[in-house]
Amino acid sequence: MSMLSNMITIIEDNWLLLLIGQYPNGPLGGIASTLILSVLGIVLAFPLSVLIALARLSQWKVLNWPATALVYIVRGVPLLMLILWVYFLVPLLIGDSVPGFVTMLCTLVIYEGAFLSEIVRGGIIALPSGQMDAARALGHSHVGAMRYVILPQALYNMMPSILSQFVSTIKETTLGYVINVPELTFAASQLNNRLLTKPFEIFAILAIVYFIVCWSLSELANQLEQRIARQRLGDDQSGTGMLPPDAPKLQGAT
Repeated sequence: MSMLSNMITIIEDNWLLLLIGQYPNGPLGGIASTLILSVLGIVLAFPLSVLIALARLSQWKVLNWPATALVYIVRGVPLLMLILWVYFLVPLLIGDSVPGFVTMLCTLVIYEGAFLSEIVRGGIIALPSGQMDAARALGHSHVGAMRYVILPQALYNMMPSILSQFVSTIKETTLGYVINVPELTFAASQLNNRLLTKPFEIFAILAIVYFIVCWSLSELANQLEQRIARQRLGDDQSGTGMLPPDAPKLQGAT
């Protein structure tokens, strides 16, 4: 009970630090910074991931080979090493210092772009091959068919996987601590340096917060996946195929 009461006291006395860091007297931090960094990382990485996926699916080697090399390199390198590369390389390229938040955001965009590209590529490959033929038969160009027919269906099917990748991104933001990004782990470390005598309680609170946030989003991803599976089953039984609500019903058009 002593440890539990200590944790409750720590939360009561320092909840604002864990929530928003030192803001407004300092940079925004805590849970708010972690979520903002994660959301921006996924949102900015998504367009990049689509381009990489399309390049990997391209017949043109000038697009396919560089995209494939980028994916293999980024996925094969530890995130911490990539953070340090960006941290030291970007200032050299632009000739000026870069805030830790921006460095971490750039790293996440590159890292998540590579991982999301494989999700996007898998979603496109999983669609029936007749979809592209049917779209071309209806007068779409290759680009138009990909934009209006293939990608909407693929992205709809991939939503649970994208949400799961967002959960991973939240956990990956903890590595921003090494370059002084004021996210939740950094706020917990500041709190630990201030109190000194309760490290187990502080980092237990940190673990519980991450568990609650990530578990909630994982459950949302599971429910979304079940909903898509139910709709796919219903569409298969009706013979229309698995399509998002606004996508043209092209299966069987050939």
